[in-house]
Amino acid sequence: MIWERRWHPLLEEWITITSHRNQRPWSGSVIEDADIEIPAYLDDCFLCPGNDRVSGKRNDQYESTYVFDNDHPSYGLEHRPELEGSLDSDGFFKQKSARGSCRVLCYSPRHDLTLAEMSVGHVVDVVNIWAEQTRIMLLEPETRNVFIFENKGKVVGVSNPHPHCQIYATDFLFKTIERELHASVKYNIKNGSSLFDDLLLAEEEDGRRIIVQNDDCLAFIPYFARYPYETFIMPKSRVCSISDLDDDALIALAETLHEVLVRFDNLWRCSFPYILALHQVPHDAEGSTDYRFHIQLHPPLRQPGLQKFLAGAEAGGGNFLNDSAPEDKAAELKALNRTHYKYE
Repeated sequence: MIWERRWHPLLEEWITITSHRNQRPWSGSVIEDADIEIPAYLDDCFLCPGNDRVSGKRNDQYESTYVFDNDHPSYGLEHRPELEGSLDSDGFFKQKSARGSCRVLCYSPRHDLTLAEMSVGHVVDVVNIWAEQTRIMLLEPETRNVFIFENKGKVVGVSNPHPHCQIYATDFLFKTIERELHASVKYNIKNGSSLFDDLLLAEEEDGRRIIVQNDDCLAFIPYFARYPYETFIMPKSRVCSISDLDDDALIALAETLHEVLVRFDNLWRCSFPYILALHQVPHDAEGSTDYRFHIQLHPPLRQPGLQKFLAGAEAGGGNFLNDSAPEDKAAELKALNRTHYKYE
């Protein structure tokens, strides 16, 4: 049995490892993990080529990737000065405009094709669009951060199963990114070195949690993982944004991401759900020289059909429990075939 706490240096909090609890009796809800036959095109899908979206706008007859402004944006460009006055108040009720732009990127015209099932070349195209959109949206004078994320699978609440991601450009940093940035600055002041450089070096030297490695990129389940199959993908280039990577590094990033996602699917021979997030900061962010761009993947399942719920300790107490040892989960993924099970 393992009862131990591990320090999460990016969030500056302790994670409890309780790997013996993963085999505890379970009579709660179960996620159906069997693959369902999905058509390549649906005439009532808001994201398929040529279809009308809920706004009444029509998608192009796109043949590769497709980017458009979100019809239901979480943030808008309208400035509401009447909200700003409350920030100077001593009261509890403060308000501020939620300003930003929101876009959707469809990975492919095919409704049934996930990143794991695409060719590496197609994933390279997607990664290049991430870099291009980051570059374009950072040109907006009020954009402080570009946050790109994908919700994959019903279990994480995806609104449309057509493979896609969302791109947010906001006038503020998302809280997790802000915490990581502050932690990296504090670490540099205290230790005289880069938190991300030291993390990458430590994982390389330990080696037990590495899933994929090449000359330009490293994919690993971090020592301090909060979810059983939580995975970091980190370029070895010292850049704070994906838009700073050169062509070779972008290709290596796409290859690494693709291999990780194939291994996810091969684990239980199903379309593996996850939340994917690009963690990056703009060049002019305070402390950005200590930050390093990376991708985080948060799969919600701890066993086939069993979700890791954020219950009492996590949602109520604010203390993550990981019901697995990161070293064991990395070994599981590393042992899997690099070819997608559907193409074996």
